[in-house]
Amino acid sequence: TRCSRDWSSDVCSSDLRTYDPRTFKALTFHDATARFRAGSDSPRDYLERCLATIAAREPVVKAFVVLNDTNARAAADASNARWKAGMPLSAIDGMPIAIKDLLETKDMPTDFGCAAYNRNETHRDNAAVWALREAGAVILGKTVTAELGGSHPGPTTNPWDATRTPGGSSSGSAAAIAARMCPTALGTQVGGSVIRPAAYCGNIALKPTQGGINRGERQATSMSTPGVHAGCIEDMWQVAIEIAKRAGGDPGKLGLFGPGVTPEAVKPQRLIVIESAGWKASDDNTRKAIDTLMDNLARAGVTLLRRKDHPWIEAFEQSIIDSNTVANTITAWENRWYQAALMEQHPNGVSVRLKNTVRKAIAMKPDDYRALLLKRAAAQQCHAAIAPLADAAIMLSCPGPAPVWAGDKPGEPLNPRPTGDSVCNTPSSMLHAPAVTMPLMSVGGMPVGAQLMGQQHEDARMTSLARWVLREVGAVVV
Repeated sequence: TRCSRDWSSDVCSSDLRTYDPRTFKALTFHDATARFRAGSDSPRDYLERCLATIAAREPVVKAFVVLNDTNARAAADASNARWKAGMPLSAIDGMPIAIKDLLETKDMPTDFGCAAYNRNETHRDNAAVWALREAGAVILGKTVTAELGGSHPGPTTNPWDATRTPGGSSSGSAAAIAARMCPTALGTQVGGSVIRPAAYCGNIALKPTQGGINRGERQATSMSTPGVHAGCIEDMWQVAIEIAKRAGGDPGKLGLFGPGVTPEAVKPQRLIVIESAGWKASDDNTRKAIDTLMDNLARAGVTLLRRKDHPWIEAFEQSIIDSNTVANTITAWENRWYQAALMEQHPNGVSVRLKNTVRKAIAMKPDDYRALLLKRAAAQQCHAAIAPLADAAIMLSCPGPAPVWAGDKPGEPLNPRPTGDSVCNTPSSMLHAPAVTMPLMSVGGMPVGAQLMGQQHEDARMTSLARWVLREVGAVVV
């Protein structure tokens, strides 16, 4: 069924839509602030439009665990007064932002997508959430996460096709943006949990340099980082930098670098096309789409380098070829003790998937973990070595459109990847590198993203390059 693109005012009764990056208009906030200053719009009116969209689409999309509508309205009213007085706290004052249900919020429970934590009230804010409130943002609600940020999915559906996964583990955050429920949302990534769901849903998203945004209480794993889903690159960057200006980075980390406004678009002169991560897992139409996108970049004057063009690129490709195994096994080992304790305390409160992962991790030895850390360090050295060769690496953000997910079937083996394959995302996670995904392709009517990945602390540079690509290079529909 073809539907109006302005979903905030004309919501189609069908949950099936055809995605076209050339015509879809995402919900944005940065361009509303001029109206706030002029008095022709207000943060409260903006919020009410978001809540109306949520009311219309949430029964099918199921992006939210809980809405914070009463407190959100109070925060929006306070923002109204600041804009009217010409004294907003920041460029995101009044922006409705959804929070992934792995991050603590003082006025809402944090269930971690896990039955064992049902109605878990911490009465404190995650560092990033605290920073957002300090900047005047409106905390809209908590979005669905896969269980404990892992692979066991929640109820969220893909806004473009309800039979498909929105990705994981930041499923609700990604779906809320794609459904135009809010302009931005926080997710988190350990393996592929920001970039993959953003790519499956057609969002822009930043997975920052490791430690670039303070993750607050979530310090257990070495690759976990908050990230930002958004409908446009301006909102994505502004949210990230407003958090970083207030909360800084992780303990012992330098934090996110960059200007206080979105970096200007900069044309990349040379890009390294990464082929090992995701190409073998991709389908023919997705490969056709990414090849066409590369042709468009070349026609725009960007020099593309591949593994055959330099031995350092080939060495880098080899170093990330098993990134899924390295990243996911490191994380399983680092999580094993707290998750084993949770299984013991709440044997019926965790999924079979989680139990299987924990059992495998407990069977590991310290030397197994050390070997994986050495592999990760070697890959990081190979990544640093290719820095002089190009401005960034470009690659698929997902191996194809979001897969169909109908749920586990009794008596059959569990699907090992019910939220999709993270093969395109674990490289940036294990490299601690920044990545920006761009909604540049439609394959069979579903979104497929491409991402730019840079060296550590090049978050602003990747944002500049992505801004140019989004503006100057045509989207691809296959």
